[in-house]
Amino acid sequence: MVYFGEYRSKIDKQGRIVIPSKLRQLIKKEGDIIYITKGIEKCLFIFTEKTFEEQCEKINELSFTKGNPRIFTRLFYSGSFKGKIDKQGRVLIPLQLIEYAGIKENIVISGAGKRIEVWDELEWENFYNKYFPYYGEISEKILE
Repeated sequence: MVYFGEYRSKIDKQGRIVIPSKLRQLIKKEGDIIYITKGIEKCLFIFTEKTFEEQCEKINELSFTKGNPRIFTRLFYSGSFKGKIDKQGRVLIPLQLIEYAGIKENIVISGAGKRIEVWDELEWENFYNKYFPYYGEISEKILE
């Protein structure tokens, strides 16, 4: 399952976002349970239950006696929440995650391969404008 595309939306006053129907259809193939976590670079990650469990297996193989794996594990799990997509295609984002990602009102929901990312619109624009000029250069380094 590969998520792709960029969608503009808003978060409502109750902290809910609507998952775009194209992404929601892919999620529904695996159920309606999702996991929302603190992402990297001030965004949120949304995983299906199956993908979240796969990520957990990888994380759980890390050594808890080493500093960086231990720190990452703590931060990842403490910032993870289980959610469910309602009949209107909405999912509640916990306040802790809204604050972490700096989400105000306008958001960008983007497909990112095995996960979906949720960004505050301004944070997304800043990230995109900073890194898009290097897109070709980065691709040469990682796709050799």
